[in-house]
Amino acid sequence: MRVHTLKPFAIALAVAGLSSCATVPKDLAGQFTAVTPQQAGDGGASGAHVRWGGEIIQTEPARDQTCFYVLGKPLDTGDARPIAHADSIGRFVACRQGFYDPEVYAKGRDLTVTGVLQGTVVKKVGDYDYPYPRVVADAVHLWPVRMRYAQQPDPFYDPFWGPWYNPWWGGPFGYGFGPPVYVVRQAPPPPPPPPPPPK
Repeated sequence: MRVHTLKPFAIALAVAGLSSCATVPKDLAGQFTAVTPQQAGDGGASGAHVRWGGEIIQTEPARDQTCFYVLGKPLDTGDARPIAHADSIGRFVACRQGFYDPEVYAKGRDLTVTGVLQGTVVKKVGDYDYPYPRVVADAVHLWPVRMRYAQQPDPFYDPFWGPWYNPWWGGPFGYGFGPPVYVVRQAPPPPPPPPPPPK
């Protein structure tokens, strides 16, 4: 039982070790002003050098530049990637010279940019005029699509607890998620036919 209890702790240490190895990509490295898109929404932070990221809302190529409208998210301190499922820290728009294909820089993809703040761009969100802080980007980093993993059996399952123990449904630590496991038994064989009546 003691070994069983230590397994979650050992896995947590391994995950922490892997996260500490993450590094910021070269194009995103540097020193930046600690201001969020929400704080910069009034245009008062113009000239600040920022590193922002989030989920792409829309990509709009123009004649000589492409603008990315982004739902801002806090960045991971290890690699500067937007943190999945984090609350938004405000919207922003980042524009960079050149053509970026909207089918590649698609809605929902993770993006991190660096650049200098230069005023705001007002764009409709529903009927609301939303002031997007505008970043003149010197780097635009599109992150790979996050892998989605199928639900796996519980790694802490102990077969010595018996064939009906189900760690996905409560378990010793009260996980309480995932479907219950049903044990299916083979039906017993049919009874032999009765003997023929005596002649």
